[in-house]
Amino acid sequence: MALFRLNLVWNDDSKNTLVYKYPLKNYGREINNKSTLTVKESQCAIFVHKGQIADVFAPGLYDLGTDIFPILSKLAGWKYGFQTPITCDVYFINTKQFTNIQWGTRNPIMMSDARFGMVRVRAFGSFSYKVDDPAVFLKELFGTNSTFVTEDINDYLKSMLLSCFSDSLGESKVSALDLAANTLEFNEIVKKTVQDKFKELGLKLVNLFIENMSLPEEVTKAMDERTKLGILGDSTDTLMKISAAEAMKSAAANTGAGGAFMSAGVGVGAGAGIGAMMAEAMRPSGQKSAPAAAPAAAAGTAVCASCGKSIPADAKFCPECGKAVAQTKFCPECGAKVSAGAKFCPECGNKLG
Repeated sequence: MALFRLNLVWNDDSKNTLVYKYPLKNYGREINNKSTLTVKESQCAIFVHKGQIADVFAPGLYDLGTDIFPILSKLAGWKYGFQTPITCDVYFINTKQFTNIQWGTRNPIMMSDARFGMVRVRAFGSFSYKVDDPAVFLKELFGTNSTFVTEDINDYLKSMLLSCFSDSLGESKVSALDLAANTLEFNEIVKKTVQDKFKELGLKLVNLFIENMSLPEEVTKAMDERTKLGILGDSTDTLMKISAAEAMKSAAANTGAGGAFMSAGVGVGAGAGIGAMMAEAMRPSGQKSAPAAAPAAAAGTAVCASCGKSIPADAKFCPECGKAVAQTKFCPECGAKVSAGAKFCPECGNKLG
């Protein structure tokens, strides 16, 4: 009886199948030495005989009579090879990369911080993976299933990733304030830890992305204050001045009990204070404010035009330099101040004696 020529091939039209077991029993056929094996790109094939892996075949076209039967003969201990069809399992493994697998923390992860104590951290992102060692993958995960899809393993991989994320968070000793600013470096730490775990399953972690890490409100406020310090020259004194100005502004805007008093009195004073304090805060470090103007001469005194000394208002000569002091005159008609020697008042035109 002539042997039927069987071509073993997997035409994968799915987007999520990892393993496909060739259905020999469904066809009522067995593998014989006239059969061929076709392995396409992004695939590999595994022959399993009596629960033992015979070999793993990379992409290519194989003649079972010359390429596979000798391996099975040695495995089974048959001295003269196969004269009749054999029974074995053939598995096709998808080795392409599976991308954009979303992950995230269902519950906050606790981390210890020297400043804030126990801090709740949330994170989410994506990752991609592929089968790197088909033999290990067969032993560790899919076993003898007829098919194995990404949904059968993704949840398990996500749980593994989150466990590694939590461990890395505790071991890194990074403060909560520095965590968000060093996402890229922390991403590499987590990726290395996850890669080691994936390798044990015959998988390779191709990419891991931490797209966002969410921190509690008090931590984000502290980050905002740090940013503000950086903009203003990293001066604690400056920050204190701005905080005081903001407090005054808040008080001035308060229209609760005694609102009329706050609006009419404190509001005006607070507004002036805020302007002065903000001007002082924005002044470059080391630059002092201009000195206040000299006080005006006291009542009943005048200033000598020659030496600048203070003299009595009715003095005709300066007691310091002896210079004559110009006398101030007033118009007898309108009372306006007129200069010495003037003949007419500049305000009303009255003739002066």
